Amino acid sequence: MLSDTTLELTTIAEVLLEKYQSLCSKMRDETATEADKHNLQFAQEIIALAKNRVSTLRNEKARSEGKDVWVERTSESHNPHIRLHGGVREDDVPKS
Repeated sequence: MLSDTTLELTTIAEVLLEKYQSLCSKMRDETATEADKHNLQFAQEIIALAKNRVSTLRNEKARSEGKDVWVERTSESHNPHIRLHGGVREDDVPKS
């Protein structure tokens, strides 16, 4: 059984993806209103931010397991901070 928080977040994600698919369908059918178009752009941004966050977390996990991956940090003590645009506050250059 999922915890209440996990269930809530999973449900929110499922509803967001369903709404995204519905809005995409309206765009394909050329029945989208201006509000639908704005909502689609918003949904696309939220989905992209979430994917960026997941990618960052996966890289951090892999790094903590000793794998050689690039992480978005400037020092050992710096943890990545996702900005609203999906990037991080500071990027460090991958070491060759």
